[in-house]
Amino acid sequence: MSVQDETAGPLTTEAGAPVADNQNSQTAGAGGPALIQDQLLLEKLAHFNRERIPERVVHARGAGAYGRFTVTADVTRYTRAKFLSEIGKETEVFLRFSTVAGNLGAADAVRDPRGFALKFYTEEGNYDLVGNNTPVFFIKDAVKFPDFIHTQKRDPYTGSQEPDNVWDFWGLSPESTHQVTWLFGDRGIPASYRHMNGYGSHTFQWANDAGEVFWVKYHFKTDQGIKNLTQAEADELAGKDPDSHQRDLREAIERGDYPTWTVQVQLMPAADAAAYRFNPFDLTKVWPHEDYPPIEIGKLELNRNPRNVFAETEQSVFSPHHFVPGIGPSPDKMLQGRLFAYGDAHRYRVGINADALPVNEPKAARARTHGRDGVMYDGRHGGAKNYEPNSFGGPAQTDRPLWEPTAVTGATGEHPAPSHAEDDDFVQAGDLYRLMSQDEQQRLVDNLAGNIAGVSHDEIAQRAIENFRKADEDFGKRLEAAVQALRG
Repeated sequence: MSVQDETAGPLTTEAGAPVADNQNSQTAGAGGPALIQDQLLLEKLAHFNRERIPERVVHARGAGAYGRFTVTADVTRYTRAKFLSEIGKETEVFLRFSTVAGNLGAADAVRDPRGFALKFYTEEGNYDLVGNNTPVFFIKDAVKFPDFIHTQKRDPYTGSQEPDNVWDFWGLSPESTHQVTWLFGDRGIPASYRHMNGYGSHTFQWANDAGEVFWVKYHFKTDQGIKNLTQAEADELAGKDPDSHQRDLREAIERGDYPTWTVQVQLMPAADAAAYRFNPFDLTKVWPHEDYPPIEIGKLELNRNPRNVFAETEQSVFSPHHFVPGIGPSPDKMLQGRLFAYGDAHRYRVGINADALPVNEPKAARARTHGRDGVMYDGRHGGAKNYEPNSFGGPAQTDRPLWEPTAVTGATGEHPAPSHAEDDDFVQAGDLYRLMSQDEQQRLVDNLAGNIAGVSHDEIAQRAIENFRKADEDFGKRLEAAVQALRG
């Protein structure tokens, strides 16, 4: 679909008729009431009433850019994905950054995880890698996600975000301790989208031509260097320039200062998973680098801004279920829930034909489906048959799955994830705390204490503190003292 030249020719109605007067509506005589025959007036008002779509429930606040991914290492022994098939190969991408909790009009410079959603326009179809700027998350099972987000959003009675709700949930969900330690540390408020890392966060499957399976984690390391804001700096910036991160990204690309990331992966042979010391599919944990060292596989560059933020950034849709041959899901229970939830959200929010919009449609491949009709259907299929199998040359199945099957055993039921030798909700949070310098630890304690001090129920505050004490005794002791000092 070509972009129309809106600068040439006369102003027209949506049907293409020239507009004689765009300053005055038609009335019954000078000073009289407006006329229903004034189709320009009705068309403009009706369109204006409908020119917004529902904002995302989470990740509403965002900025996007186009760019390219370039392969820098041979990974064909791990995956048969064609866009990774040779060194030097380039694939066009679209990346949307976002905050999680804030609405569309919220400020950028806030303490919140950042979304890092990347669409690869590959020759085998679009591949979406929908991650964050943290390698872990607050929960490990998608059934808890709506409850978690409800605590981050506005309270149904007060209409405000309430510390009681936030810390009540985190205290009662100790698996959140690791991510909360990340969030309230120095990296909790990136200075810009360009100065932060990105992560696939989940564990995914790679499979090679021989059918060998590897579990993989993605890391996008910023080449601009990590830069963060203190809470005081963020508070000031959010008040002065709510659009700070969006503006920074757009202006950097406009001046040719294209941000780049070095792309790395950790790879685990499938046979290692069962006996690994942590559950490798637990989203609240990382794979320590000494166990599976990251290897560089490519470079990511952003070099083109969207021409229209609404059409491209707001209407962009990402789904973790958009895989290509050689890449697939893992048994990660958070990922399994997202495989449904993201596509469903966009079918509701943008529409059933959202994947046919220019920002979402495949660019190096062709979508050949039997889906028809619905809102904004453009008739692209013509008179072709809309069923399969058929005898009229329509698209048919390939008989080769995109990824390899995962063996399962046991009875159906509401099962917790299998426990491994060193699975614990607190060990990695403690490891993270002990990696920090004394100054970093103090800022972490101060950030947490300032937030927990706003809790109105002592038992909620104490429960939260105890989770950090279980991660590290010194961590809990310092935090308790800081909270007590603030609460009097």
